Amino acid sequence: MKTRTFLCGLAALCAMEATAQTDVNPYVPGATVEGVTYYLPRTALRLVVVAEKQVYTPGEFGKYADRYLRLPRVSLEPSTKWSIKSVDIAPYGVPDPQKAYSILLRKRTVAPLVGLTPDGILLSINTEGEAEPLPPVPESKDARRHLNPRDYMDQEILSAGSNAKIAELTAEEIYDLRESRNALIKGEADNMPKDGAQLKLMLDQLSLQEDALSQLFKGTTDVSTEVFTIEFTPEELTDRMVLFRFSEKLGVVDNDDLAGSPVYLSLKSMNTLPAPVEDEKAAKKKSKMDEGVYYNVPERVAVSVFSADREYAKGEFPMAQFGNVEVLSDVLFDKKTTTQVTFYSSNGAIKQLTDTGTEE
Repeated sequence: MKTRTFLCGLAALCAMEATAQTDVNPYVPGATVEGVTYYLPRTALRLVVVAEKQVYTPGEFGKYADRYLRLPRVSLEPSTKWSIKSVDIAPYGVPDPQKAYSILLRKRTVAPLVGLTPDGILLSINTEGEAEPLPPVPESKDARRHLNPRDYMDQEILSAGSNAKIAELTAEEIYDLRESRNALIKGEADNMPKDGAQLKLMLDQLSLQEDALSQLFKGTTDVSTEVFTIEFTPEELTDRMVLFRFSEKLGVVDNDDLAGSPVYLSLKSMNTLPAPVEDEKAAKKKSKMDEGVYYNVPERVAVSVFSADREYAKGEFPMAQFGNVEVLSDVLFDKKTTTQVTFYSSNGAIKQLTDTGTEE
């Protein structure tokens, strides 16, 4: 996955006396000149899926497990099983090409200090702003290495003439190791350790040898994790959209691969924004503010990732594309005013607005 680095880009500063307004207009390619172009964001989602893979390999002497070690029901068939351990959802902003604007740097106008992300999303005016960083993606983990059982076999076992005899002698060695460990625990060993640290070291070594030899009968299970990252920008609300498919044998597969069962995404509006009201006075007042700074008023959306029998993750996030666009009056940025505004890079809403007064 590509790493996004958020920095502030600064517009030029004009030190001339303010006798005109700072204009903000829709950006028109090829027609808008001498201005700082910015975008309002759409809210994208990054989903990080951590899946665990368990690979079982039968032991070389698996068929003797019940006879020599009284281990019934030891599988003699290899198998692979995947499971989803976690799903994390994080929002971030991407430029909305339908919401591009320019702050015109006209003569005899004080141009504000404008902070942008590297891809042009508005971060701040007259102050420094910071984009919300995405949480780090966890790393995949390989299966741990298993011990080599033959490193713990003596000459008698290694020189046995058949697998059946090797299995028998290995089982006897496992019983001897258990007896030695029990004798140490009970304090009945011929050569007892002098202190607790030495006792622990001896017990750990006996357990290590037993585990190494036992895997010849029990088999081994390799456990690893893999991380899958899905990034997309929702265009509409939905009750049930196939995000990807998941198979216990194959893991995460494409959403059109019928080998896996569907994992769904739900996007439901929380209806936090009031319904628009027809008001002639308000509309007339707003029309006079069209040269101000545009910003988003996002709608809060409930996001859920689930399958037929389990919900993996849920959360509520302000999402720009399901909200409205409003305007900050250009009066706030006129006549050497020092109004400072910061915005959320993930949704374009106002984070903080501070009026520090007008310079004399």
